Amino acid sequence: MTILRDRMGKELSGGEVMGKAGNRIYNYLADFGLFWLHLFCYIPSHHIRRFLLRLGGAKIGKGSSVHMGISFFSLRSIRIGQDSILGRNIFLDGRALIDIGNHVDIASDVMIYNSEHDINSDDFRAATGSVEIGDFCFIGPRAIILPGVKIGKGAVVGAGAVVTKDVAEFTVVGGVPAEVIGERKLQNPHYKLGRARLFQ
Repeated sequence: MTILRDRMGKELSGGEVMGKAGNRIYNYLADFGLFWLHLFCYIPSHHIRRFLLRLGGAKIGKGSSVHMGISFFSLRSIRIGQDSILGRNIFLDGRALIDIGNHVDIASDVMIYNSEHDINSDDFRAATGSVEIGDFCFIGPRAIILPGVKIGKGAVVGAGAVVTKDVAEFTVVGGVPAEVIGERKLQNPHYKLGRARLFQ
C-alpha cells in the first residue's frame, strides 16, 4: 500500500489527501482568474480598472485612481480611501488587510507585502500581517513596505526605502532598512491630489 506524505514528510490520511487535492484545484482556478484580471488591469481606463478591482473585492473610495499594471494575490482585503492615487506597476499583496487612507499618493513600482517567510521555522512557514497607511502619506517610487507595518498620517517614505517597522505621523524615512531622516513641515494637510494621468 502506498503511503502519501506532505512536503515535510508527514504521513497523510485519506481525508487530508482529498482536502489538499481540493485546495490545489481551487488555487489553480483562482490563479487562472487572477491571470485574466491582471491582464485587464492594463486597459487604459481608470473607470474600467476601478470597476474590475471592486468586482474582485477591493474597496476603493470616491475619486481614487489606480494606474495600469497593478498586481496582487487577493483583492478582498484591500481598502483604498478617497482621493488617493496609486502609480503604475505597484504590487499590493492582499493576503491580509492593506488599509490605504484618504489623499494618499503612492508612486510607481511600490511593493506592499502582507506575508513573509519565517526563515527560522522548521517548515519555512509564512507569517502574515496587515499594513496600514494613514491619510496624506506619500510613498516614493520603488519603496517596499513589509508585513505588520503602520505608517502614520502625513508620513513620507523616500524612494527605494524598505520599511520594516512603524513610521510615526509626519515623519520622513528613507534607506534600507528605513530610518528617520527628517520631519514633514506640513503638519495640518488638507490638500486634494490632482487628477490621475489619463490612459495610464
